[in-house]
Amino acid sequence: MIKAGIIGGAGYTAGELLRLLVNHPEVEIAFVQSNSQAGKPVTSIHLDLSGWLELDFVSNASGNPDVLFICAGHGKARKYLEVNPPADGVKIVDLSRDFRLAPTAENFVYGLPELNREQIQSAQKIANPGCFATCIQLALLPLAKMGLLRSDVHVNALTGSTGAGQQATPTTHFSWRDNNVSIYKAFTHQHLGEIHQSLEQLQADHGTEINFLPVRGSFSRGIFASSYTDCELDESEARQLYADYYATHPFVSVVAQSPSLKQVVNTNNCHLFVEKHGNKLLVISIIDNLLKGASGQAVQNMNLLFGLEETLGLRLKASAF
Repeated sequence: MIKAGIIGGAGYTAGELLRLLVNHPEVEIAFVQSNSQAGKPVTSIHLDLSGWLELDFVSNASGNPDVLFICAGHGKARKYLEVNPPADGVKIVDLSRDFRLAPTAENFVYGLPELNREQIQSAQKIANPGCFATCIQLALLPLAKMGLLRSDVHVNALTGSTGAGQQATPTTHFSWRDNNVSIYKAFTHQHLGEIHQSLEQLQADHGTEINFLPVRGSFSRGIFASSYTDCELDESEARQLYADYYATHPFVSVVAQSPSLKQVVNTNNCHLFVEKHGNKLLVISIIDNLLKGASGQAVQNMNLLFGLEETLGLRLKASAF
């Protein structure tokens, strides 16, 4: 059994991670750390785990787990590892953005399996991608692979409120978010750096501007991204390009009909829809921001790190209603 420890266990991503790990056939949860909740039952925060997990939050990591998931938040993961260097052999999956970008990655492999599966399999440390970054990259990687990103990309992506984390802010309160839509961080979102980095890995000379408009939606989870760019391929060629690229990636499906977000919520799946409009190629990509955009992808990476079946513990099904 793989012994897993979690740092920063009180937030949304940690809750999703625990829900996956408690049902994973090859994992034993060794400890769940939280500075704010130490000494309290884990189920006092993650009530859905009542009857399934009999652990209390601890203030400090205990023992040497086989894998350490860091859900401590942006800027905190690096500080934690500086103060608490893990023992040799402990694998790390960090869900913050602290180690995603070169040159500060410090031997972390960028954990997008659809881009870096082989590197992940032989890695010790994984920087789990961001949610918007995952959704948008999956829409663009096949084009970059074939050197077809030759003009600006325009992206409009709508995200649920859980993408902002568990701590309440003026723009996450129900009374503000409900029946409301707003744009934030237009053209400057922090995930643009990792998107550009990945595209350059496949198409070094792409020089593509990504015009990204992130939108807050009045729902709790999921990302619906619409990306378009100039492309010389016809629609059937484009669809075949995407089908070929993702043929060996179990969580990405190229679908025949324009998708709706509920098809992927509560799953680790990404659905892609490809459509041509004149010279524009439109790619719709949808994911659950807490699963394929965070904790589900972290478990997918753990499976690859330990030589397990990539889909183990992640065969979740969405509801259409």
